[in-house]
Amino acid sequence: MSMRHISDISFPLLEDKIGYYFKDPKLLIHSLTHSSYANEMRMNKEDSNERLEFLGDAVLELVTSEYVFEIHQHVSEGDLTKLRASIVCEQTLSSCAKDMNIGDFLLLGKGEDASGGRERKSILSDALEAIIGAIYLDGGFTSAKEFIHKIILSNANLEELFFDSKTILQEIVQNENNKQKIRYKLISEEGPDHNKSFTMALFVGNEQVGCGVGRTKKAAEQKAAQEAIKILKKRYK
Repeated sequence: MSMRHISDISFPLLEDKIGYYFKDPKLLIHSLTHSSYANEMRMNKEDSNERLEFLGDAVLELVTSEYVFEIHQHVSEGDLTKLRASIVCEQTLSSCAKDMNIGDFLLLGKGEDASGGRERKSILSDALEAIIGAIYLDGGFTSAKEFIHKIILSNANLEELFFDSKTILQEIVQNENNKQKIRYKLISEEGPDHNKSFTMALFVGNEQVGCGVGRTKKAAEQKAAQEAIKILKKRYK
């Protein structure tokens, strides 16, 4: 297998995928340069993407911290920390990188490439953080923040994947010294066994404050809890 070089990669195509166009393309190249490539090409250690990864990690943590702090106003510090950790974890970042086919654009050493480096989660997540760092240096904090929101935080399944809405709703109700109980009621069940759709209503005491639809009763309850959280956060401001 021949090693891929800078001239083999369509960086404009990658810029289209990430939705950011560099004023200094060298920064993008730098963000995609794995240490194995730098070593085989006898480049300086600083020419790999590790320093940009360090910077991008810090920017990502700040933006994500602000996001969870603003969105989940009734969540404790400990739970905010867990939520942020779930969002910026290797699994999440590598998944986002795969969605953009970042692996196709990486500059890897021959051995790393041959051993499946383009699909390795650690390499993909590190590269995404390096790209964030590169965007920060090229376009400033606002550009990096927009990229993070678009690529990572705007994931439609974020709430389902990273925290239990039912638990957070329980905390909101308890924090307001509300002794009323939360209960869920099945409103409807439709469709064949292989494609069911459940509608669940959520009550706080005798008041219905949420309703959700899902493929399972549990998923419908989570959706109802998400709706209730939005309603109660406005009410308790």
